[in-house]
Amino acid sequence: MAETGTAGAGTGTAGAGKPVSRRERMRAQTTAEIKAVALGLMADGGPDALSLRAIARDMGMTAGAIYSYFRTRDDLVTTLIGDVYTAAVEAAESARDAVPEDRPGARILAWAQAMRTWALADPAGFKLIYGDPVSGYRPPDDGPGRSAELRACTGLIGLVAAAWPAAGPLQPDGRAYTWEDFDAGLAAHAREDFPDLPPAGLALTLRMWGRMHGLMALEIYGHLGALVHDPAAVYADEMRDLVASLGLTP
Repeated sequence: MAETGTAGAGTGTAGAGKPVSRRERMRAQTTAEIKAVALGLMADGGPDALSLRAIARDMGMTAGAIYSYFRTRDDLVTTLIGDVYTAAVEAAESARDAVPEDRPGARILAWAQAMRTWALADPAGFKLIYGDPVSGYRPPDDGPGRSAELRACTGLIGLVAAAWPAAGPLQPDGRAYTWEDFDAGLAAHAREDFPDLPPAGLALTLRMWGRMHGLMALEIYGHLGALVHDPAAVYADEMRDLVASLGLTP
């Protein structure tokens, strides 16, 4: 983890009832402020505006002090990606799980709408994980961002797997996907968690993801609002069409 000795939430306890000291609470508050300032810098100036020195300057800290929270800019970026991705996935999972499992079309709509709501509430976060990369940043092989990304991937594949009995016959004529068409790690994960889903189901997952995020990205980056007065209605229509194309009803 990027943080060194950061406490958990400032509720007076940490872990299994262990009291949280005032110093730990102050550290947690400062860490949260660093993250908020970092996202603000990225929202205003893009990913290249992010630097520990810029954050320290905005917060009135010395450069040496901020390095005691995050050793490098990449440590901070890794932590931000983990936080943002986890928040997005938790919102989508919560919305999906509020819908009965025997309504796969409605669960897809719930996931999609929750992701749009999250993105509009946190456009800087959306851009961080789905937009312009941070120059020179190399994500670690493991970490909170990777695990949250896997959760999102699993959630989407699960939505398709639940819809597959209806969606299967709707694959394009003449298209025969094989597992070799996909990243080996992604294919292995899909086959392990959803052994009854064929390779075409994974292709459908990627297509569905593209339809969910395409309009969302246009809206977040300011392209859609100049063309239509109600982007929410356009997005809702697109998601209903997506569900209908899978042979499902909302």
